[in-house]
Amino acid sequence: MSNIKPVSTTTHPKADDVAEPGSDAYTASTIDVLEGLEAVRVRPGMYIGSTGPRGLHHLVYEILDNSVDEALAGYCKNIQVTINQDNSITVEDNGRGIPVDIVEKTGKSAVETVFTVLHAGGKFGGGIYKVSGGLHGVGASVVNALSECLEVEVYRNNKIYKQTYKRGKPEGVLTIIGSSEKQGTKVTFWPDDEIFHDINEEGERITITVEWDVLTTRLREMSFLNKGLTIVLTDKRLDKSETYYYEGGIASYVEYLNDTRVPLHKPPIYFEQERDDIVVECALQWTDMYAESIYTFVNNINTHDGGTHLTGFRNALTRVINDYARKNNLLKENEANFTGEDVREGLTAIVSAKVHEPQFEGQTKERLGNREVQGVTQSVVSEKLSDWMELNPKAAKEIAAKAIQARQAREAAHKAKVLVRRQSALENSQLPGKLADCSDRDPQHCEIYLVEGDSAGGSAKQGRNRVFQAILPLRGKILNVERVQPSRIYDNAEVQAMIQGLGLSVKDDDEETGSKSTGLLRPNAENLDLSKLRYHKVIIMTDADVDGSHIRTLLLTFFFRYARPLIEHGHIYIAQPPLYKVEKGKRIEYCYNEHKLEAVLAELGEKATVQRFKGLGEMMPAQLWETTMNPETRTLKQVTVDDASEADHIFDLLMGEAVGPRREFIERNAHLVSNLDV
Repeated sequence: MSNIKPVSTTTHPKADDVAEPGSDAYTASTIDVLEGLEAVRVRPGMYIGSTGPRGLHHLVYEILDNSVDEALAGYCKNIQVTINQDNSITVEDNGRGIPVDIVEKTGKSAVETVFTVLHAGGKFGGGIYKVSGGLHGVGASVVNALSECLEVEVYRNNKIYKQTYKRGKPEGVLTIIGSSEKQGTKVTFWPDDEIFHDINEEGERITITVEWDVLTTRLREMSFLNKGLTIVLTDKRLDKSETYYYEGGIASYVEYLNDTRVPLHKPPIYFEQERDDIVVECALQWTDMYAESIYTFVNNINTHDGGTHLTGFRNALTRVINDYARKNNLLKENEANFTGEDVREGLTAIVSAKVHEPQFEGQTKERLGNREVQGVTQSVVSEKLSDWMELNPKAAKEIAAKAIQARQAREAAHKAKVLVRRQSALENSQLPGKLADCSDRDPQHCEIYLVEGDSAGGSAKQGRNRVFQAILPLRGKILNVERVQPSRIYDNAEVQAMIQGLGLSVKDDDEETGSKSTGLLRPNAENLDLSKLRYHKVIIMTDADVDGSHIRTLLLTFFFRYARPLIEHGHIYIAQPPLYKVEKGKRIEYCYNEHKLEAVLAELGEKATVQRFKGLGEMMPAQLWETTMNPETRTLKQVTVDDASEADHIFDLLMGEAVGPRREFIERNAHLVSNLDV
C-alpha cells in the first residue's frame, strides 16, 4: 500500500504529502505548464511533422492555405509567394484581409488572436468559410511560433494595419501605418534557425532554406485545383519568377500529367456537379500506358490514402464501363465483367470534392471518412460518365477495347505467375537460388541489399552480418517496367527474383471495394500485403557511375509503379558507398563526395595516396562492411514520395518512350535528375 494521505478539497497538498516512496523527485513542482505558443516551440514535430526541409516548407503551405481558403470563398483571385534575399518568405493575397477589430473572448485584435492563439480562426463556425482546407485553425499561430520574426500587414477599410512578432510574441499592438485602396493580407516570416536545421554527410549541423523546386510543385497543384486563381512564385535569390494560372483547372492538370503519353481521346472528360451541399469535380483521360494515375483531393487537401470519394468514383467507373460494354455487345454473355483494375489501366484522373464538414481519418488528413460523399460521388460520376460515353461512341469503344486488352494481359500474367510457382515447387524452394538469406526471421530486424552484379554480390555476402543482412545480386539492368505490359514482369528473371525474395504479394480482398483481388502485382496497386514483406529495410546498393545510376533508377521505377506502399511506409533505402579512399601512413579516410575529398587532402597535405573506387566489386569485404553496410558507420538515404503526382510525371518523362520531352526535361532540370533517387 502507498503512503499517500487523503487530500483536503480546500487546501493544496504539500509535495511531501503526495510523494510515493522512492519517487520524491516527482512532485507538483516538476509539472510544466506551457503557455501561449511555448508548446509549439518545445514540440514542433507534433504540429508540422519535422524540423527538417519538409517541416520548413510546411510553414509556407500553412500561410498559403489561408490565402487559398479566401479563393475558395470567392474573394481572392491573386496570390504572390516570394522567397526574399535573406531567405524569409512573403505570402500576399487580395482577399478580404484578416479582421482587425477586437475578439471578445481574447480581448485582442482578430489579427493578434489568429497569430498567437492555437485553434483560433474563421473556420470553426459562423459560415465565414463554406469549405476550407485549413480546418485545424493552427496554421498562422504555428508559423508565428516557429519564426524568429513574423510581420503581418492587413489591407482593409482603406487602411494598412501592421503587427510584428518575435518567436511568437507580439512586439506592440496592431497599428495603422498608412492608407491604401488595396485589400488583402501580407505575411512575411523568417523561419527560426534554432528550430530548422539538418545534418550533412559529415555530421555537421546546417541551416536549411526554402527550395524553389519544392514550392513550384505545390503552387502548380494549388493553381490546378482552383481554376481561375493566379499564383505567382518569385525567388529573389535566383532572380526568377513563374506564374501559375489554369483556366481549365483539373482538366489542365490531367493534360499536364499526360503530356508524354498518347491519349485515347481528347480533350479529357470533365464534369462538375453540386449535390446535397457536396461539390464533385472530376477530370479523366485514358492513355496507352499500363499504370493508372488517380489523385484525390478534398477542399484542396491531397488525400493520399483516398477515402469515400475515391470509393464512389471507382465503383461508378467499373459499373458504367461494364454496362456500356454489355449494352454494345463488346462483352459476350459468357464473359465475366471487367474488374476495377481492367477499366482503370492507363487512366489518369483527378477527383476533387468540396465538403462543408469533412471528416478525415487520422491526424494527417490523408483519408476522407464522410460516408455521404461516397454516394454523391458515385451518383454524379455514373450519370456524367454514362452521358459522355453515349455522346462519344468512338472514344467509348476505344476505352472498352483498352479494358479488354487489360483483361487479356491480366490473364496472361496469371498464367505466367502460376508457371513460376510450379517451377519453384519442382525446385522445392519459393526463394531465388542466388539469395543469401539472413538467419533472423523477424522482418523488423532484417534488411536486404539489392546489389549490382555477382562481383559486388560476392563482396557483400562475405562482408555482411549474416544474422540480419541478406544479399540479392542482380545481373545487369533489370526490366524497364514503365514500357512493358504487366504480364512481362513475371517473365523477367531479375524482377521475379525480387518479387519472391522480398515476399511481394497482394491481399486477397480489395479493402476499398470489398471485391476479390486478382492476386497479381499491378501498376499502382494499393493492396500490397505488407504483412508478407520479409525485410523491413530494402537497400539499393549500386556502383557510383552512370550504369549504377541507371540500375538504381530502374529499381526505383519498379518499386514506384508496382510496390509503392514500400516507399510510402519508408522501407526503401539507398546505400552510399564511398567514392575515394585516402591513405597516409596509418591513417585511412573514406570520402563520399568531392567536397570531402578536397577537405581531407587539404588536411593531410602531400604524399597522401588516393584510390578511386570504380565499383563495389573493387572493395574488400571488410571495406564494404566498414563503409557501407555497418549500421554504426554507414549512411543510408531513405526514399520518400512527397508528391506522388509529380513523381509520376517525372518517372514517365525519364523512363517512358517520348525522347523529345525527356531531353528537354533533363536539360532544364539537370540538378533535379541527379537527385531523383533521394
